[in-house]
Amino acid sequence: MASEPEIVEKIIYTGAFIPCQLAQSCPSDMPAAAFTFPAWLTLITSQFMHGGIGHIVGNMLFLSIFGNNIEDCLGHFKFLIFYILCGIAAALIQGFASPDSIIPLLGASGAIAGVLGAYLIRFPRAKLLVIFPFFPFIPIRLPAYFFLILWFAFQFIAGTSTPNIDTATGEEVGGVAYWAHAGGFIFGIILAPILGLFSSRGGANN
Repeated sequence: MASEPEIVEKIIYTGAFIPCQLAQSCPSDMPAAAFTFPAWLTLITSQFMHGGIGHIVGNMLFLSIFGNNIEDCLGHFKFLIFYILCGIAAALIQGFASPDSIIPLLGASGAIAGVLGAYLIRFPRAKLLVIFPFFPFIPIRLPAYFFLILWFAFQFIAGTSTPNIDTATGEEVGGVAYWAHAGGFIFGIILAPILGLFSSRGGANN
């Protein structure tokens, strides 16, 4: 009988997006999945899987802060389409950056990054209450554009400077999918106006 960690691993390798599957370049010794999903379907299923409580709580916090105003602008159905497409684009961009990777990509971060991109262009001057790590417990009100541009810059810089290979062992390592975040953000900026982001007078929370 398989142990609990083995079962979890099989579930992850079933529903998570794995770039090498889309590129059809996976090694034969890659961990086995519980059953096989088409690679294109994992672009969607991976958005509803997370790596732990902290992962999902962090994502839902960002979604609750920025998502409601964008949903008000787009409407429920368009927002759902927008959200899913941003997540797909984010995963594809991460896959393009590491096409032979066997590291499972999972989580809603790419889709939520698209929401952040839409928020940047729709409500750039909305005030956000932010607590920075180096100013503990001191909330600061900042315009949305300042926080979101800073957030994007961090993702881009981290994506270009963080190696996905352990220099000591030469093996691929997991971590934060920075290119998925940056790609989802840019895709959200492009897609949201096409879906009618500016056709509504939806308001922003202060």
